[in-house]
Amino acid sequence: MPESRPDARVGVWLVGARGSVATTVVAGCAAVTAGLHPPTGMVTESPVFADSGLPALSSLVFGGHDTVDCPLPKRAEALAAGGVLPPGLPSAVAAELAAADREIRPGGPAAGDTRVDAELIAAFASDIRDFITRCGLERAVVVNVASTEPAPVGSALPASSLYAAAALHAGCPYVNFTPSTGLHHPALAPLVESSGLPYAGRDGKTGQTLLRAVLGPMFAQRALTVRAWSGTNLLGGGDGAALADPAAAAAKNAGKERVLADTLGTVPEGEVHIDDVPALGDWKTAWDHIAFDGFLGTRMILQTIWQGCDSSLAAPLVLDLARLTARAHQAGLSGPLAELGFFFKDPVGEGPAGLAEQYAELTGLARRLRDADGPGGRAHDSEGAQ
Repeated sequence: MPESRPDARVGVWLVGARGSVATTVVAGCAAVTAGLHPPTGMVTESPVFADSGLPALSSLVFGGHDTVDCPLPKRAEALAAGGVLPPGLPSAVAAELAAADREIRPGGPAAGDTRVDAELIAAFASDIRDFITRCGLERAVVVNVASTEPAPVGSALPASSLYAAAALHAGCPYVNFTPSTGLHHPALAPLVESSGLPYAGRDGKTGQTLLRAVLGPMFAQRALTVRAWSGTNLLGGGDGAALADPAAAAAKNAGKERVLADTLGTVPEGEVHIDDVPALGDWKTAWDHIAFDGFLGTRMILQTIWQGCDSSLAAPLVLDLARLTARAHQAGLSGPLAELGFFFKDPVGEGPAGLAEQYAELTGLARRLRDADGPGGRAHDSEGAQ
């Protein structure tokens, strides 16, 4: 594949474009591009990716779908008032927020919408194609950062799958940063297979599960027997409200449990509980209680507490994923991007579950992308497309 033009612009189409995460993504990208803040938390700004041909942050153009109508500048002011964004940042990047807001289109399906799935998919795909044409983009990546939805019941496509199908119909790579169904719906399997597009997901690994991906391998490598692993999450904001639904919480917890099963080789006793605490706003607290046996059966306990701002943890990863997936598309990769498992609780494709091994896979992708425009011109070998 030819190398991108130096002046090429790349679209990032956000599903849930007026939410806290999306607003932080747009404001954060503008702040880093303008030199107002360093790119703290962005893996793609580390030296290992310096020559991998990733699109520059300054080349990213934002748009998206949402079902709410609160303008991004107003949402950014609310986030600044809550301490999520730095004071003064919304006014400093007001032009960029307004520009992104102009590219947001109504999502759905809204109450009373009588359109069938095919009509909704066609409408969403048309919005994305129009965005690419209107903004003169070389390509665009669709990223789902909307609130978690319950697992679907029956054959009807949930909203996340409608958006995912629209992305592929528009010829765009797709990233599912949520635990929602997205491309995982069985009805979309033929479309996924025939599209020839790269995709990644699912459910961004930003806090509790990030720790689990480190601690699980530690116990296994030190031959310590984990008897029980229980956890509690306290969170507010939109996620807290969405995850108050037991079905949505179950979808969220599936990825957390998978990490333990994959790293420990067994599923210990214990569950993860998610509590909606509106007073916490965009902050979350995750507590884990791990009971394990040492030499001669000595019983011991490890407890961890993670307190963080969900949007600030997620936003740099969304930017990383948009850049990596856009570059993978430009370089000719297709199918599940298993090397991006580093970013997810429940990653697509085949890959390791421990964070250190996932990081090694990610740096391997960086090398392949760096070599993609050399002799041979492809960024992956036979195992890259699955």
